[in-house]
Amino acid sequence: MKVGLHVPNFAWEGGPDALSDHLANVAEAAEAAGFDQLTVMDHFFALGAGEGAYRNPMLEAYTALGFIAARTARMRIGALVTGVTYRYPGILIKQATTLNVLSKGRGFLGIGAAWHEHEHRAFGVPFPPLKERFERLEETLQIAHQAWRGDSRPFSGKYYQLEEPLLSPTAVSQPRPRILIGGSGEQKTLKLVAQYADACHINSTDLNEARHKLDVLNGHCATVGRAAAEVEKTAGIRMEVAADGSNVLEVIDRFTAVGEAGFDLVTIALPDVFNLRAIRLFGERVIPAVANVAQAARV
Repeated sequence: MKVGLHVPNFAWEGGPDALSDHLANVAEAAEAAGFDQLTVMDHFFALGAGEGAYRNPMLEAYTALGFIAARTARMRIGALVTGVTYRYPGILIKQATTLNVLSKGRGFLGIGAAWHEHEHRAFGVPFPPLKERFERLEETLQIAHQAWRGDSRPFSGKYYQLEEPLLSPTAVSQPRPRILIGGSGEQKTLKLVAQYADACHINSTDLNEARHKLDVLNGHCATVGRAAAEVEKTAGIRMEVAADGSNVLEVIDRFTAVGEAGFDLVTIALPDVFNLRAIRLFGERVIPAVANVAQAARV
């Protein structure tokens, strides 16, 4: 099983002047520790409980990912995940392609239907109804597939019309950059995964529910005539991780259980990640312990 590091906030010591150094240190330490993937949120406001929490620091995702690409050489990098409404699809695909090129094929497109109404309205971004957001998501996925196979003919959809979706330079990844869809809706999201994506991302604290979601995804894959094994199953774990290692066995057990439920990669956010202690703990204790979990579960 692979392990990913998710960096969901930047409320770190030292303020804006220290952010660049902190982020570089986090990225380099994560790669050295053996993490397979590093992701950031694509939000314009910070998430968190409590009034005013949204005012905490939050970096723009693709600028931050470009910076991370320059400080790393092995890990996959991407947004977990971009809301489809935040950028016109042609611009988003150009950004994802640029990230893929400059990271030498490590950059991927993580995308979902979007949900954060407050930041849409705060930044003047239209927030259409859920049905329309899913329709826009499917059109964006169609555009991505067309543009990444080198087809720059006009695209004419219900919401988006592109006269010439040309990508130059082309992506390094072949046949195209990895597409990950975030979310676990059984009728829409997981169906889109089966049709268009290379990976799904499911957050669920209930492993029985998570297994059910994977069964639903497998059914959608069968319907479209696709092998379910072609889709990488990724999950996010939400649990307290003690930087001093006092609950490391509990962490290993949780990762093991998620892997044995059928997931190929599990990602986690770590406490006070900028101080690097928890990253090093994962490299020393957790990542080696769970490396063969998924392989054992598939035997």
